[in-house]
Amino acid sequence: MEHNTNIEKFEYDNAIVRNFLIATVVFGVIGMLVGLLIAFQLVFPELNFGIPITTFSRLRPLHTNAVIFAFVGNGIFAGVYYSLQRLLKTRMYSDTLSKIHFWGWQLIILSAAITLPLGYTTSKEYAELEWPIDIAITLIWVVFGWNMFATILKRRVEHLYVAIWFYIATFITVAMLHVVNSFELPVSFLKSYSWYAGVQDALVQWWYGHNAVAFFLTTPYLGLMYYFVPKAAERPVYSYKLSIVHFWALIFIYIWAGPHHLLYSALPDWAQSLGAVFSVMLIAPSWGGMLNGLLTLRGVWDKVKVEPILKFMVVALTGYGMATFEGPMLSLKNVNAISHFTDWTIAHAHVGGLAWNGFLTFGMLYWLIPRMWRTNLYSKKLADFHFWIGTLGVVFYAIPMYWAGFTQSFMWKEFTQEGFLKYPNFLETVTALKNLYLLRGIGGLLYFTGVIVMVYNLIKTAQNGNFLANESAEAPALIRFHEEKNEYWHKWIEKRPVQMLIVSFVLVAIGGIIEIIPTFLVKSNIPTISSVKPYTPLELEGRDIYIREGCYVCHSQMVRPFRSETERYGEYSKAGEFVYDHPFQWGSKRTGPDLAREGTMKLRKPNAWHYTHMLDPRLTSPNSIMPPYPWLLENTLDISKTPDKIKAMRKLGVPYPEGYENQCIDDLKKQAQQIVDDLKKDNIRTTPDKEIIALIAYMQRLGVDISMDKKQASK
Repeated sequence: MEHNTNIEKFEYDNAIVRNFLIATVVFGVIGMLVGLLIAFQLVFPELNFGIPITTFSRLRPLHTNAVIFAFVGNGIFAGVYYSLQRLLKTRMYSDTLSKIHFWGWQLIILSAAITLPLGYTTSKEYAELEWPIDIAITLIWVVFGWNMFATILKRRVEHLYVAIWFYIATFITVAMLHVVNSFELPVSFLKSYSWYAGVQDALVQWWYGHNAVAFFLTTPYLGLMYYFVPKAAERPVYSYKLSIVHFWALIFIYIWAGPHHLLYSALPDWAQSLGAVFSVMLIAPSWGGMLNGLLTLRGVWDKVKVEPILKFMVVALTGYGMATFEGPMLSLKNVNAISHFTDWTIAHAHVGGLAWNGFLTFGMLYWLIPRMWRTNLYSKKLADFHFWIGTLGVVFYAIPMYWAGFTQSFMWKEFTQEGFLKYPNFLETVTALKNLYLLRGIGGLLYFTGVIVMVYNLIKTAQNGNFLANESAEAPALIRFHEEKNEYWHKWIEKRPVQMLIVSFVLVAIGGIIEIIPTFLVKSNIPTISSVKPYTPLELEGRDIYIREGCYVCHSQMVRPFRSETERYGEYSKAGEFVYDHPFQWGSKRTGPDLAREGTMKLRKPNAWHYTHMLDPRLTSPNSIMPPYPWLLENTLDISKTPDKIKAMRKLGVPYPEGYENQCIDDLKKQAQQIVDDLKKDNIRTTPDKEIIALIAYMQRLGVDISMDKKQASK
């Protein structure tokens, strides 16, 4: 390494790191508290409190957004701002941009915390926020990238350390994923329809959803791992060559894996297979990163035994290894046939979230705060207690959910010797899980207890110290590494951040282009079905209520081609059924039964049943854990935007006739009156302008078109 003798003095900005650290802790507590509440709501439905904003179906997206984008997101930014300045030997490019980034991100989180419980949602998992907030996310992400890249360009260290490669790939890939998945047509200030429909929408969403996990919950945390694990261990990274293979293989392979969330669905088989193949391949680079982290600790295992920071990091890396072994296994069709739509997926996600993201964040917090406040950690004993109770919490959370997942799948699929479903009533599979859900809640409580202990420990640490907002530093004007005659190609790109950004973008874009574009250009990927018609205006309004209330959180609309499912629900789902669904509603978890065929003769229930079920599910389904929705019986249906919705759908390709928006209200009222008249037969008195009427209309439409197609074919 060659040093320029011109030494320059400068200061690191610790204030921005402190701000993000505080936000990490605050939102970690809030997000986990909401998670704890919804865990116990599945055991004690009365904890839904009978009001809209506290129902499980509205709080669950709030929980996922809070822990992913508020807790983990702020943790990422804290770690990036701290490590980037020190790796590049320079202050951040702009304090103003840093502040805009911080406050902009917190306002986005506040917007999510307000809008999601109020029912403003796109229903697309991890991308539920409506279009104005999507725009704000884009702008703030650009501010973050601008500040980061400008800092890289004015660096005093020519060579870019491996952590920075992951930061660069995170920035460009998250930007691409967010923009592509967020194409939507606004109808009003907080209402939009996805630009894509059905199969295409599902593919784009899970290309985004899986890679939000990959490039928001994984790659930036790998960057933090490459910085903080060696720092905490006081040892260099185990293998530089392994880090190169790990980085490039990971970002190229990961982007292809999204379709494994849609196995046995209406997605074309070639896309499912492609996603499965790359998902299985993903285990190699993932474990390369895990091993690089764990082997960095070689020779310091005695230190690991006594240092809680290193204990957290070891369990974090182990959790990452477990999750990234399990993910490829779940991508195998025979395994996915068991796991999908069950609590096994919940267990898998939380091993990654609680152990990998959670514990690495805790280790980072315990390492950073004493240094930034220039003191020692208040209590190692409390940190040790946090580690052990947190680890116990992960175990008590994950094992019951694995057990629940297998129980669900086997009960759904089991037949009697006579060839009938052994558990034809879906509710039997729900009541069998209550004790397991209770154990999961206890596990969450143990984990949350550890977090509260950590908060106390960190506050006391800060109180005993003295925070240094601007940390003095000095370095040569430019630090160059010794150049060899035949320079290794990777040394060349490590000095050129712009080229690294471009190459990273090309590698991550390839997979998306090859998987997504053919579903738009090749008509045979989505064969049309002549009997499938657009929703009536009342059904469209009912669908929007279904989305608003978060019904998609617990109910799927995708009958897979298994005998157990066709026996229970009817004809398996076809791609052509969903061509007018903006957005798709296939779901990812069955806490309740699948609804894809709810309106067909096989499953159709009287209008009065749906009315009573929404008033109180336990009146129609004893022991149900579904919350009641009494406000639907009282709320007046807002039809002021129905014509605009019809026009928006027509722009998206739904074949409503020109000018139909002028007639749609009359048709809506006519259909509503028919439902009201039918309810009167069961002594239910209501009016056509209630939201429940629209929801009933939507439920009774589900699956009807495909059953009509079968009737026509038989004729």
